[in-house]
Amino acid sequence: MVLGLSLAGFTVLHLVISMIAIALGFVVAGGLLSSNRLPGWTALFLVTTILTNATGFLFPFTKLLPSHMVAIISLVLLTIAVYALYGKGLVGKWRFVYVVTSMLALWFNVFVLIAQSFQKVALLNVYAPTGTEPPFAITQGVALVFFVILIFLAVKKFRPAPVRLV
Repeated sequence: MVLGLSLAGFTVLHLVISMIAIALGFVVAGGLLSSNRLPGWTALFLVTTILTNATGFLFPFTKLLPSHMVAIISLVLLTIAVYALYGKGLVGKWRFVYVVTSMLALWFNVFVLIAQSFQKVALLNVYAPTGTEPPFAITQGVALVFFVILIFLAVKKFRPAPVRLV
């Protein structure tokens, strides 16, 4: 049992949070590309992305796994993104820092989604049972190129008015 849920139930909760975080991340990415902060959507993206990383540590484990390392890196990135947005109001270099860290956190979620899909979805697992085969590497490579382009364009286009700090 995890948080009063069966392991299967907790897995579903974690998956739902993860999928919501990814969907919200793409909404926020669209906002970045149109120079719109989308404050409500952004807050939800940051919270759900933090939750998906944090809940990953609640699964039973006996050793530190690559997924834990990804979550730790993502949580560090999210901490910086939250500070850049809410602490520094996107002023100066903090606009760039926010765009890069928030979109890298989204990429990490997508990276894990792809990895988990190849592990758990039978149709995909047939093509990359160990996660080292070309279909897996190509899929991850395409995702990486997509996010490099997305981050480059978002840095270039995201020029909102600074957040007013109280």
